[in-house]
Formats: sequence, structure tokens, C-alpha cells
Amino acid sequence: MFHAVVHLDHHHAQVLHFDAHQVHAARIDAHERHSHGHHERTEQALYEQLCQALKDTPEVLITGSHVVIHQFKHYVEAHCPKLATQIADYRASAALSQGQMLAMARQFFVAHDRMAGVPTPT
Repeated sequence: MFHAVVHLDHHHAQVLHFDAHQVHAARIDAHERHSHGHHERTEQALYEQLCQALKDTPEVLITGSHVVIHQFKHYVEAHCPKLATQIADYRASAALSQGQMLAMARQFFVAHDRMAGVPTPT
């Protein structure tokens, strides 16, 4: 798949890989731990799994709250620099349905690719 859109929060990531004809949805959940200090370890495991899921996707749009996308961007820059070059943008967004995510991403990538002089794959 040529594109992906992700909605990220502190507990899971909703990932849609798509092209002009098909969509593959996946949900990546954080591992819940009930010990002191689990929050940071849980998010790092989530971020690691998300980076793995996105590593072969040429263009990615990340959505979520300002806080979580800032934390993920920092993680990517520090731990997955190759993926950082594949992320087209980070956009603050409330939770969306899969249909809303896909519509937003398709609109974004048409404009993004047009601005970059790259034809959107069909």
C-alpha cells in the first residue's frame, strides 16, 4: 500500500493502509501493565509496534491529540529516523470513524502529492 493514515492515542493506534482500490485496517493496542510507572513503557511499546507496522509505507499521515502526536514524533525522530522521512504530516484530530479517517487522508494525500509534483498512484 502506498499510503497510511493513523489515529493515535495513549492506548492504541488505528491504522489504515490504502491505495486507490483497497483498504486494510489494523488496530495496535498498548500492553497494559498494573505496576508503578507503566504509562511510559506502555506508550513506548505502542510506538515501537506502530513504527514496525508503518516501515514499508512510503507516505503516512499521523493524527491524534497534540500531546500524543508530539510524543510520537519525538519517538520517531529518536528511534526510527527512516520512518520520519516517510511521515508526510502530523495533524491534530479528535477520534474519527474509519470512513472519516480515510476521506481525510485521501483528500490530504491528493493535495500533498500534487504540491510535491508526484502523481497519486491509481
